[in-house]
Amino acid sequence: MLILVSAALLLRSVVVAPFAIPSESMLPLLRIGDVLLVAKWPYGWSRYSFPLAPPIFSGRLFGQAPARGDVVVFRNPADPDATYIKRVIGLPGDRIGMRRGAPVLNGKAVPQIRVADLLVPVTPGTPCREEVGLALRRERQPDGTVACRYPRYRETLPGGRTYDVVDLGRVAPADDVDPVRVPPGRYFLLGDNRDRSIDSRFPVSSGGGIGMVPAENLLGRAWLLFFSSDGSAELLKPWTWWAATRDDRIGASL
Repeated sequence: MLILVSAALLLRSVVVAPFAIPSESMLPLLRIGDVLLVAKWPYGWSRYSFPLAPPIFSGRLFGQAPARGDVVVFRNPADPDATYIKRVIGLPGDRIGMRRGAPVLNGKAVPQIRVADLLVPVTPGTPCREEVGLALRRERQPDGTVACRYPRYRETLPGGRTYDVVDLGRVAPADDVDPVRVPPGRYFLLGDNRDRSIDSRFPVSSGGGIGMVPAENLLGRAWLLFFSSDGSAELLKPWTWWAATRDDRIGASL
């Protein structure tokens, strides 16, 4: 038994680890109730890769830099017990700001084009949080189900990497941020759901903003979505488990 436990801890520390999505900050890529595997090897290992983050060394072993556009899991610099997931937008040395909710990278706006709206089924685990002034709405579908409609845009980073984002149209201070230089060994990260993400646009705080994230805090790269639930299952009612599983999402590469 001890050997099995040790092997499991080693696997989780150096190869892959599970991560459950607790919020909608990475819509449209990830939804509440998704569970993904985080690949630990692409960026090497830091003390945060191991249980309890023992201070046995600093920096990263066999470290490789993330690419712009990677979706990464990391520890909040102000609260290493809190694990977040965001997208890498700014690399060390980049000058980055925000204009009307879109990144401005090294003096050039990251292109955005409007694409088809995102429709997310409304379930107990994935509600539609309508607010005055936000461009999202709950609507009934032809099959009788209810979905939340989000405005969706496609961003293209330098180098051609593309991904979709959600912008709810809210006019907020974080939509316009003066350019800042990303320091050596740090990264500027954003959530894809721009109006519902606390990310590098906000100063470091426990349970809140993350500021510029040190390379040491990276745990790994989002790799594979291996389970997803809409939140309607009840623990003591096994017959509800299958109905709650979003099998169309399972197996998606990230």
